[in-house]
Amino acid sequence: QVQLVESGGGLVQAGGSLRLSCAASRRTFSSYAMGWFRQAPGKEREFVAALRWNGYNTYYEDSVKGRFTISRDNAKNTVYLQMNSLKPEDTAVYSCAASTRAWGTPSTSSEYEYWGQGTQVTVSS
Repeated sequence: QVQLVESGGGLVQAGGSLRLSCAASRRTFSSYAMGWFRQAPGKEREFVAALRWNGYNTYYEDSVKGRFTISRDNAKNTVYLQMNSLKPEDTAVYSCAASTRAWGTPSTSSEYEYWGQGTQVTVSS
């Protein structure tokens, strides 16, 4: 079992930045593909970013490319999502997810086995 705990959400003005963190409970974290998803009120959960176990290969949803960066620190069992140039449409609950089976950068919910509780990000205009 893997427990994931997100932090770093909050309220920010449009154009601002936030960094989300997701701490994992298992030392085998370094072998997991990690992802971030978000869900806005009244909408389905959508993919945001993924990072391969090696920490080098990334994949982003088109609307966040060039603004968001996913990274990991295996020594701290933590994955990050740096969010810059935030827009009101980025407002959502952001959740991290872990895949112990994926080899690449999975972008669908079904490819992930473990999920965090989520952290709220609100961007005001």
